[in-house]
Amino acid sequence: MPDTKKFIENLSGAGKSIGVLTSGGDAQGMNAAVRAVVRMGIYVGAKVYFVHEGYQGMVDGGDNIKEASWESVSSMLQVGGTVIGSARCKDFRTHEGRLRAALNLVQRGITNLCVIGGDGSLTGANLFREEWSGLLDELVQSGQISEEAAQTHSALHIVGMVGSIDNDFCGTDMTIGTDSALHRIIEVVDAIMTTAQSHQRTFVLEVMGRHCGYLALVSALACGADWVLIPEMPPKDGWEEQMCHKLSESRLRGSRLNIIIVAEGATDRHGNPISSNAVKDLVVRCLGFDTRVTILGHVQRGGTPSAFDRILASRMGVEAVLALLEASPGTPACVVSLCGNQAVRLPLMECVQMWKVKKLSTNQIILKVMYHDCHKNIKQHNLSSHPNACALLQAFESLLQLVDARSRYEEFCVPMCMLPATISNNVSGTDLSIGADTSLNAIVEVRCTTLSRKDRYYDTDAAYIYEEPFDIRDLQSNVKHLTEKMKTSIQRGLVLRNENCSENYTTDFIYQLYSEEGKGVFDCRKNVLGHMQQGGAPSPFDRNFGTKIAAKAMQWISKKLKEFYREGHVFANSEDSACLLGMRRRALVFQPVIQLKDETDFVHRIPKEQWWLRLRPLMKILAKYKTSYDVSDSGQLEHIVRLRAKDISAI
Repeated sequence: MPDTKKFIENLSGAGKSIGVLTSGGDAQGMNAAVRAVVRMGIYVGAKVYFVHEGYQGMVDGGDNIKEASWESVSSMLQVGGTVIGSARCKDFRTHEGRLRAALNLVQRGITNLCVIGGDGSLTGANLFREEWSGLLDELVQSGQISEEAAQTHSALHIVGMVGSIDNDFCGTDMTIGTDSALHRIIEVVDAIMTTAQSHQRTFVLEVMGRHCGYLALVSALACGADWVLIPEMPPKDGWEEQMCHKLSESRLRGSRLNIIIVAEGATDRHGNPISSNAVKDLVVRCLGFDTRVTILGHVQRGGTPSAFDRILASRMGVEAVLALLEASPGTPACVVSLCGNQAVRLPLMECVQMWKVKKLSTNQIILKVMYHDCHKNIKQHNLSSHPNACALLQAFESLLQLVDARSRYEEFCVPMCMLPATISNNVSGTDLSIGADTSLNAIVEVRCTTLSRKDRYYDTDAAYIYEEPFDIRDLQSNVKHLTEKMKTSIQRGLVLRNENCSENYTTDFIYQLYSEEGKGVFDCRKNVLGHMQQGGAPSPFDRNFGTKIAAKAMQWISKKLKEFYREGHVFANSEDSACLLGMRRRALVFQPVIQLKDETDFVHRIPKEQWWLRLRPLMKILAKYKTSYDVSDSGQLEHIVRLRAKDISAI
């Protein structure tokens, strides 16, 4: 078969100019996306321009549109909000405003736009693209640009990235900023729970989200809230009595607190708003509980972006530049989205037209039903008395041993499901493991608290890992690269080392090497994080991911128990009755553990192929190393498929 691989070296941005802007409400992670666009654009030879203050800056022109440099995006990866500014722009909604914006772009040769914002911002970008040729004709007729300039800049290419804490855009599983907003919410809820328990109080928390209840529902799942009210599922008539009964039952069981989470757009079945204060008054009136209201407000937009948002935004920013490089005059405006763990490109207007209720919000609602279905099925078949009926395991090798022992011990002939849970993310059959996200955030937080304020965040200059062998020549090259960098305006650096990457090139060796070679140019410090990476409270992502896969596993086990129930007992010894549930690219998949044996390096306790190694070249590119990058797997333009009821039930 012919080689279909495509490499970044074969894509050139020479002669192209890219404008990047953030618009609408700010979201943590926007800066990471801007950084990735700028550096990837410069890497491929394009000019990249900041458009400050969103569409207002595009309309006003002047110093609002400035060429970006490699150094100008240094140290912005960790900063919340958007450093290039965002503004609501009434002028851009008018034809005259868009005409002025077109002139400002043509004068700078910009025919590629990367827009980071919500549905309104992206819809505006698409309208601008559709009007582009007409706007240029008007500028020619008025004498503001020449016919030659109009022909040279005849096509405007648009690629969007969704930056919104609400996670309310159709076509992507997660928007930039959502995970960070969940961090802010969970931090507050975890803190409130201690004082609520001390005084036996009920707390009603109001969270953002406009007409989308994602933040409310997922935070409720992550903190074990007693009740949640979201716009997508208005409660049935009589919900007030049902909620109060639930709260009262909780107190009778010994609980000293209650948590109720209300989305700001929550309504009842008749469209009447349900406010947090109304819920508080209801609880006080019906139950007499000491009840307080906390409205989180804009704290949900603040703070540093989470590890997930930094990685997501960086991946999306690189993908956006690739999409612009590959665009032709007939290519529709697209949005770079996340489907499972894979970047995809979707037609922008298809996403906007289907923007109503987020798919993942529906998925999370289904989780509430899963547990009840599992218990119902087990009870119906009198399976609860079987001691091994629901063996959920977390050790791959142990599960293989149990499967092997089935021929000798009938007690092991029951459905078995493994849930991947390790901070190392080294389980075959899954892209993600429970705990890995929490560990990444712990690393980010340690870097924040242990380094000085001036140098608290760095762009990573080198990362030494077991999967990519290195020698002294690589170390020398890295030291030289860092030394040259320190001679510029970016006078800081970061080197990371995996604990088992090399037997001889230890942390002390690398520290001493950099210290010696950097004399007179830079100083070195070292920090061994150790078990701090395993401590602390789980991140919202891990809480949600753990809840989701556990519920899905219980649903699977319930189905298998029914399938293998014969004559009063369970007997399951087929390959598909012992599985690992993992995230594979776009979906959660049950995979027989027997089949995963060939994918596993048991000596080193890692998968033989690891998806995240494909991110390795991105790290090097964004750190200004020349490297080869296989972009064959980059997202191709796809179309949105509307989920039907039977498809949702299978999620």
